Amino acid sequence: MADQLIEMRNITKVYPNGVRANSDVSFEVRRGEIHALVGENGAGKSTLMKILYGMERPSSGEILLRGAPVQISNPQEAIRNGIGMVHQNFMLVPSFTVAENIVLGTEPQRGVLIDRAAAVEATHTLAKQYGLAVDPTAVVDAIPVGTRQRVEILKALYRGADVLILDEPTAVLTPQETTELFAAIRQLVRAGKTVIFISHKLREVKQISDRVSVMRDAKMVGTVDTSSVQEEDIARMMVGREVFLHIDKPTAKRGAAVLQVRDLEYATEAGVEALKGVSFDVHAGEILGIAGVEGNGQTELVEVISGLRHAIDGSVRLGDQDITGATPRQVRQAGCGHIPEDRLTNGVALTASINENLIVDRYAQPPFTKGMFMDLSAVRSNGDALIEQFGIRTPDGSVPVGSLSGGNMQKVVVARELSSQPRLLIAAQPTRGVDIGASEYMYEKLIEARNAGMAILLVSADLAEVMSLSDRLAVIKDGRLTAIFPHAHDLNEEEIGLYMLGIKHQTEEEIKANW
Repeated sequence: MADQLIEMRNITKVYPNGVRANSDVSFEVRRGEIHALVGENGAGKSTLMKILYGMERPSSGEILLRGAPVQISNPQEAIRNGIGMVHQNFMLVPSFTVAENIVLGTEPQRGVLIDRAAAVEATHTLAKQYGLAVDPTAVVDAIPVGTRQRVEILKALYRGADVLILDEPTAVLTPQETTELFAAIRQLVRAGKTVIFISHKLREVKQISDRVSVMRDAKMVGTVDTSSVQEEDIARMMVGREVFLHIDKPTAKRGAAVLQVRDLEYATEAGVEALKGVSFDVHAGEILGIAGVEGNGQTELVEVISGLRHAIDGSVRLGDQDITGATPRQVRQAGCGHIPEDRLTNGVALTASINENLIVDRYAQPPFTKGMFMDLSAVRSNGDALIEQFGIRTPDGSVPVGSLSGGNMQKVVVARELSSQPRLLIAAQPTRGVDIGASEYMYEKLIEARNAGMAILLVSADLAEVMSLSDRLAVIKDGRLTAIFPHAHDLNEEEIGLYMLGIKHQTEEEIKANW
């Protein structure tokens, strides 16, 4: 077809360890379209895009750009061919200004010196042309996440990108920032650019894309016009079975307060105040969600409660126990389970087996000890039961956790934490990096635990997720709670986004009334 801009033909990628990431994949993108690429974790979409951007070399297959074969062996060659990529984890220098980041490596010169005025002017012109408003002189470390993303896009455009690969671009944005991004993407397309949009959020795929390609098990399942399918159809193509995207849960039967947080203060080693007088309760039989743009104190809040950090003021009570300043082991013994946001660092021991990871918090307790030694039979039996109960895909429990997919690794963490039957479960980013099928399973397990009377504190950067799962919803901004809503189902994303951005906030009296 004359309007085909990119053709990836019969791409296969096999790694030295035998893992086949792409298997005879063909993918084509038309000039001037917004083309979504979706698939579960491990489906092969990231590898395919890394091949297009020159970060990986295919084992076989070819790439055609504007009808002509091209060899793209590194990102520099991709950029020379007009292909830019904005990664989910931004690659900016925090201490540099916006303009300095945008021209980095291609700086305008005045003699032997960098022409900073020219860099600022170039940034201003580019930002105005594509509707991506930024302050060229602002230091990147001091600007919001949404603005940093615009800087990344402008960086690619400054280098002449005609094709933009956007990897999970809305993962950390508020609804308002997402709306602004989508307006900018449409303006880019009107200006002649082409966009490849990688996302897990099927509602946004429907909203922004012209066509969507679906990958599953390293293969391309198909490409369809987005207007001709529903979210459920895309999910079915991704997973290979019916997926229920909407969370149904009975009305909460709220019991007594299990967790009581009062006037919590925390400062980093550098003296930055991360928590400023945070107070709330979590009751038995409810899910209290914490919504907020990442970096506003959520991580510090979770880690103070779980004993990984120590507050400088305030108190934390779990039931009738004061656990302020307690160690992680003492917090667990008081009845707190913790699904950490970074499972690789704090959630699992990668080289240990699945069975060992499932008892890492209780290996010294019956039935896993026999005298001075571990009862390996009990350890295996426990592992077998939890692997079956939680649907962990593995040959057996002796396999190292590090060999599992992200979704199955997360199932190990969830299985361990829920099987300890805690009074309080802290679930921090429970479905981060987890595909639709595994996410659906996590939701079911959290709702089951809540229905059985467990108190759950849910922290998630996915606003749709935290609103769907929560009974009550709190919003955090710059280390303070800006609102607590008694009924999460009464809210909409746009309204919550205003509180996340700090544009709106409740009074102290309103927040206290909804503790």
